[in-house]
Amino acid sequence: MPLIEVSGRKVYYELHGPELAPPLVLVMGLAGSCQGWHPLQVPELSARHRLVLFDHRGVGESEDPGGPFTTADLAGDLDGLLGALGVRKAHVLGAFLGGMTAQELALRFPERVDRLVLVGTYARPDAKRKLLLEKWREMARHGTSPEIFTRERLLWTLQDETLEQADLIEAMSRSFPGRELQLDADLLARQCDACLSHDSYDRLRKIAQPTLVVCGRQDQLTPSKFSRELADEIPNGHLVTLPWGAHLVMAECAQEFNRTVLQFLGAPGGD
Repeated sequence: MPLIEVSGRKVYYELHGPELAPPLVLVMGLAGSCQGWHPLQVPELSARHRLVLFDHRGVGESEDPGGPFTTADLAGDLDGLLGALGVRKAHVLGAFLGGMTAQELALRFPERVDRLVLVGTYARPDAKRKLLLEKWREMARHGTSPEIFTRERLLWTLQDETLEQADLIEAMSRSFPGRELQLDADLLARQCDACLSHDSYDRLRKIAQPTLVVCGRQDQLTPSKFSRELADEIPNGHLVTLPWGAHLVMAECAQEFNRTVLQFLGAPGGD
């Protein structure tokens, strides 16, 4: 397995696509591993970009230093990984927790980020998101089984039409990002805490990179109000709402999602 040392810790990473193609980092969200990008994003995006995939601290083979962490800490991890890999600058795409990490990377290490893609994420949680994340944190701390926790997440991340497909839901329950990891409950709780403490709202205007904000119209976990907020506050932000899809928009309408991302990354600079 490809492991590299970053700040004295081993980090799991993968590289896909032509070596000389423009680099694109995919940053996974809550409770997921980089394997979640494999079925639907890697085949298409790697045709035009050198993909950098990795697992957050404590996920999979990536070592966990222990203790609480913030999205700024995760951004520091990513900056260190890119430095260790010799990637001076890259496009960065992040979903939910990964999108919060990507925001912090653009704010704290702007020289690392070419273009930014934020998917189903927020700058600051509202009361409902705080209550939900606190609930998930306590579910983890009280030993909720992976099966129950996975179905809880599916309720919040898929649109109603998808939930009607019993066979598909059963399959997704077995393969949902993070399900195969048997993710450590304490780590999941700390990831929830990182989402709870994330607040970039007052700094969004400092993000200078062209930024694409993508959301699914049926997203209940991060409704479109959060995406509009990001696109409105980031000076060069552009909002795209995909009409079919919820929080897992990259899975429910993968073809349109991938096409939208590739068009944005291929557009002339400074648009």
